[in-house]
Amino acid sequence: MKGLILSGGEGTRLRPITHTNAKQLVPIANKPILFYGIEAIKNAGISDIGIVVGGTKDEIKAAAGDGSRWGVDITYIEQDAPRGLAHAVLIAEDFIKDDPFVMYLGDNLITGGITNLVEEFGRNGANSQILLARVTNPQQFGVAELSHGRVVRLEEKPKEPKSDLALVGVYLFDKNIFQAVKNIKPSWRNELEITDAIQYLINHGYNVQSHIINGWWKDTGKLEDMLEANRMVLDTLTTEINGFVDSNSKVEFKVVISKGAEVINSVIRGPAIIGNNTKIINSFVGPFTSIEHDVRIEDSEIEHSIVLEDSVIKGIKGRIEDSLIGKNVEVSASPLKPKAYRFMLGDSSKVGIL
Repeated sequence: MKGLILSGGEGTRLRPITHTNAKQLVPIANKPILFYGIEAIKNAGISDIGIVVGGTKDEIKAAAGDGSRWGVDITYIEQDAPRGLAHAVLIAEDFIKDDPFVMYLGDNLITGGITNLVEEFGRNGANSQILLARVTNPQQFGVAELSHGRVVRLEEKPKEPKSDLALVGVYLFDKNIFQAVKNIKPSWRNELEITDAIQYLINHGYNVQSHIINGWWKDTGKLEDMLEANRMVLDTLTTEINGFVDSNSKVEFKVVISKGAEVINSVIRGPAIIGNNTKIINSFVGPFTSIEHDVRIEDSEIEHSIVLEDSVIKGIKGRIEDSLIGKNVEVSASPLKPKAYRFMLGDSSKVGIL
């Protein structure tokens, strides 16, 4: 079996962060989202992985390399533009050949991995198996209708859903999927939809099975979902102190302090992770916060947030929360007079002022 990770999306809902970063490389608990997918596929016993890349291909290739750090072989498959999930399958045919494969959306996180799903697909003789989860807002997802576990109908973002079972970003296929994607037409979005390809299999008598997950999963395409995924992963941590914490500081609950990090006269209340060579001085870092390497936080408070590398937060009187702060960002109180708000903001920025 082979693995196929889709990593070509542009991440428009995470701008301005994704103007300069691939959305699949934004970190969750200080690890790029993409790496969780690679690890899940590797842990399922699959070592031959293709990654579909788009405009951020150079960044993705630099981060993941040839896969040797995970003990897998990575092949990169270039997609000229986002043309739908089924199009990504189509251009991967030369890589997949006649092998069964698991397709994993590179910006998804799934608790517990996919090992059981892959093993089940190997046993049940299905032509396709889709991962489903119960949701409260099925109108926002592809929705499946089942009959005795077998999928009988799929509908993309229905106004009146027939079930609450949403498609999660993991799919398993045998070679018949290529026949399906070659026989469907682009949707109103001018994309080849994977739901249409799976429906083609159903309509032509192929066996499409389902697997309903009981744990959590997140599509991290939006800020609130990314922060929620960060919260969920951080909550699985165990305390590990590899940096320096002075006697005037407190480290409470689940906290990882990485090598070279320093905590001076501060409180770190977990779950939280502090990256290599980061300095926390006279500050409070609250629950569900991930701070990457070489960050400096001084005389400030922050919680339920993600801070990327080489950023500085200094002298902020109010508490920062529910935020995603990019690389090389400086957030500080200004001594300039007259007092005024001074901004330099990128496209799609959001600013809230009290």
